[in-house]
Amino acid sequence: MAYASLKECVDDLTGAGKLRVVDAPLDCDLEVAAVHRRVFAAGGPAILFRNARGSSFPLVSNLFGTKERAYYILRHGLESARTLLAARLSPADMAKHPLRAATLPAALSHALPRFVKTGPSQDVSGRVADLPRVRAWPRDGGPFVTLPQVYTEHPDAPGVMKSNLGMYRVQLGGNDYDEDEVGLHYQIHRGIGVHHAAAIAKGEALRVNLFVGGPPAMTLAAVLPLPEGVPEVAFAGVLAGRAIRFVKDEPSPAIHADADFVVRGVIEQGLKREGPFGDHLGYYSEAHDFPVMHVESVTHRKDAIWPFTVVGRPPQEDSIFGEIIHDLFGATVASVVPGVRQVHAVDESGVHPLLLAVGSERYAPYTKTTRPMELLTQANAILGQGQMSLAKYLFIVDDGDVRADDIPAFFRYMLERVDPSRDLHFQTHTTIDTLDYSGTALNEGSKLVIAACGEKKRELASTSSNGHVAMPGVLVVSSRDEAERGGEGFPLVVIADDAEFTARTLANFLWVTFTRSDPARHVDGVGAFTKDKAWGCTGAIIIDARIKPGQAPVLEEDPDVTERIEALAVAGGPLAGLF
Repeated sequence: MAYASLKECVDDLTGAGKLRVVDAPLDCDLEVAAVHRRVFAAGGPAILFRNARGSSFPLVSNLFGTKERAYYILRHGLESARTLLAARLSPADMAKHPLRAATLPAALSHALPRFVKTGPSQDVSGRVADLPRVRAWPRDGGPFVTLPQVYTEHPDAPGVMKSNLGMYRVQLGGNDYDEDEVGLHYQIHRGIGVHHAAAIAKGEALRVNLFVGGPPAMTLAAVLPLPEGVPEVAFAGVLAGRAIRFVKDEPSPAIHADADFVVRGVIEQGLKREGPFGDHLGYYSEAHDFPVMHVESVTHRKDAIWPFTVVGRPPQEDSIFGEIIHDLFGATVASVVPGVRQVHAVDESGVHPLLLAVGSERYAPYTKTTRPMELLTQANAILGQGQMSLAKYLFIVDDGDVRADDIPAFFRYMLERVDPSRDLHFQTHTTIDTLDYSGTALNEGSKLVIAACGEKKRELASTSSNGHVAMPGVLVVSSRDEAERGGEGFPLVVIADDAEFTARTLANFLWVTFTRSDPARHVDGVGAFTKDKAWGCTGAIIIDARIKPGQAPVLEEDPDVTERIEALAVAGGPLAGLF
């Protein structure tokens, strides 16, 4: 039966052998996060911490820690969600599958939220100080809500069907927050920003409800890139296999009746320092001024469970969210951008820094394409779509026998065909991910499109006596002098602080290269030139991926915490066999 609460999900996972209970008195400060990271890396179960110090509530983490478990949790509505998206993309095709189309009315009925007079989320009143104080990394500025569902309604068009549900970072303490304040860090190009701008234009405070827990489909819905006009709470009902229940709270936004915790408040004028926070690129995002939520009330269920996750250098649990998003929405790109076959946001690079795309050249089908033409049109269209607009690097190739999610094959195909004298296209003084510190300032940096097509131009080298080979055609070195001597067969050379580490694995190469470089400032080449305001080079493309002054520190565990946790995992210990 579809889950009506987080507790129902936890009980189900326990009965199915997919959750492990931990009764050891681990601390919310750093220790539960350290356990979570190890269990996720081992492909382990969901974890219920029943006696965490710093929390009056049980904590659950790693719910979505494997794709198999995530799909198990979503099994009540996942197929309905796929059907609904397929119908939206191609109604004509859906007509060819009447049995599948017959499930649409039930899916649509779940999409319409239900209103009730009250709900379990209103059972008990509390304070911000009562909420669990989970801190994941040593330099984090305080405890954070890492699976928040931030709910707002448009000031000019209130109501759940015009609402926004997003996962925006929430800081519960530290810095100079008062006891009834929490930091609300939302990045650029987020739905809440539209609502906040409208409230500011009216001279009003923006009313915000923060939900934590509840049916897990609500957590996933908060991160989905839904089509314009589709409210996340409606899609959550489809994914959950049952309508999401709300309590009317006019003129305030509606309250999720089945959440585990509800924090209500307003965003008024004025900013406060938020952060630092160990983030999903694998570095600390530093402290900056962001909006503050002034809390008016905190309520929770009698049997409340606090869900949390840990972000850091990918892959982490949020990587599974990315896989689900690709599964559900991968086909939508082709419907939005004509000619584009596939777009892959590379998780190992932190998602936003690197996009790989397969497009097509159809401008002149009566000739054999020798240079990118339509690919450039498609690249511009991709960079105009939602969160993809925050990408720094977009590599796009024509529709040969290659897939964007086969990263080694994609790089080989591109590097065999790229002409660095004409195929690099820069956009400067533009926006990048808020969490990316390789740019010139917060939210500011540049973009590079590399478009490659046509016949194979070169053979790629796989060995070198001058540096370390990350993959055929890619050489990693430690200095500019070594980069200049890269040699034939290496059209891409990366300069890194630790060349051996960077080249050791594909994941290391992708993380170091694309999180530590800003295209306009850190991409150079052998025989570089500028012609008609376009940059190119006659030899290898060089990316300087060394850590520069001002870039964010790499995430590292507290060694004392590491020692304590690993000691508990020895044979006979309370964490034995967990990771």
